[in-house]
Amino acid sequence: MSETIFDKILSGEIPSTKVYEDDDIYAFRDINPAAPVHVLVIPKLKITGFKDLKGLSESEIGKFIKGVSKVAGELGLDNDGYRIVFNQGKHGQQTVDYIHAHIIGGRQLTWPPG
Repeated sequence: MSETIFDKILSGEIPSTKVYEDDDIYAFRDINPAAPVHVLVIPKLKITGFKDLKGLSESEIGKFIKGVSKVAGELGLDNDGYRIVFNQGKHGQQTVDYIHAHIIGGRQLTWPPG
């Protein structure tokens, strides 16, 4: 796997605005936010995309998903709601080959999103 911008953020080579970190995940503010709250959550275990989750254990997947939920709660979004977005592949507009969840909220979101 080639090194991505997220690898460089995790290593500290590229700065980011951290909002949460534990042994399994790292969460930081998106540099081009789509809403008042727009945070990216990445697992520390490198996974290239959502399609690759099928090769992981339930424990590994669970730590990532639970981490996304924890970050949303830490951001104060639980009461009013938020959107979780995963982009997969070219047609899904995935621009970094490293799985990441977008937590988007802080205002009323519209539908459809794309």
